[in-house]
Amino acid sequence: MADVLRSLRLGGAGDPARACARALGAEGVALSLLIGDERTAEPLWCHPELSARFEELQFTLGEGPGPDAARAGSPVVEPDLDRVRPERWPALLPAAREMGVHGVCCFPLGIGAIRVGVLTVLYDGDRRMSVQQYVDATALAAALTGAFLNADQRAIRNGVEDGARLGMFLERPSGLLRAVVHQATGMVSVQLGVSMEEALLRLRGHAYGSERLLGEVAEDVVARRLRFNDDFDNGFNNGLDDGFDDDKSGPYSPDGGKG
Repeated sequence: MADVLRSLRLGGAGDPARACARALGAEGVALSLLIGDERTAEPLWCHPELSARFEELQFTLGEGPGPDAARAGSPVVEPDLDRVRPERWPALLPAAREMGVHGVCCFPLGIGAIRVGVLTVLYDGDRRMSVQQYVDATALAAALTGAFLNADQRAIRNGVEDGARLGMFLERPSGLLRAVVHQATGMVSVQLGVSMEEALLRLRGHAYGSERLLGEVAEDVVARRLRFNDDFDNGFNNGLDDGFDDDKSGPYSPDGGKG
């Protein structure tokens, strides 16, 4: 981990997620930033694809160790998801098992009440995070926190030298990957006359009920292929779409969106 931090500090090239996963002996690593008033998790880097899929799953469902770590401001360590109480993450646990995720450790990036992101570490069924790996992950989270909180990219004195600079990979993304979800949330808020928070819950409910990713549902809303109406019942609707209408005036409709 010292080598990884040194490389990041010097702006070393390469894949930081891969390097961190190797240093932590992990199956995968993901780093997400919390963006906007709703603290939406924007993925910055992931390795391998399994980590990206798990991050998308947590975002779609709005539950899991990542959201819990961001809210509580303390690490969430679950080395064996099979031993987690089903009621803790009722939607995430079966989906994670099907995906092949066995153990998850999430470390919040922040100081006090300030939250800037989450570092997620995945472990397979044959390995567990050791004490040293936990210390290393905590040091990495602290270094990343310092880099994000300091406008000039100087790291705080917690595992790295004061005044050192971390690599350009820490720059906040110029284009938000979740932008379509923000846009769809606003559209559903107007369609139903509800708050943005309620609109996001409706989107997540429909995504869960239809067994789709939240981003896919959001794209349908923005493209006006899907419109929410007042008949939706706050629940997951048992996977049915009878609370939604196809938007007949969308760009993919017969009138080309002119209606």
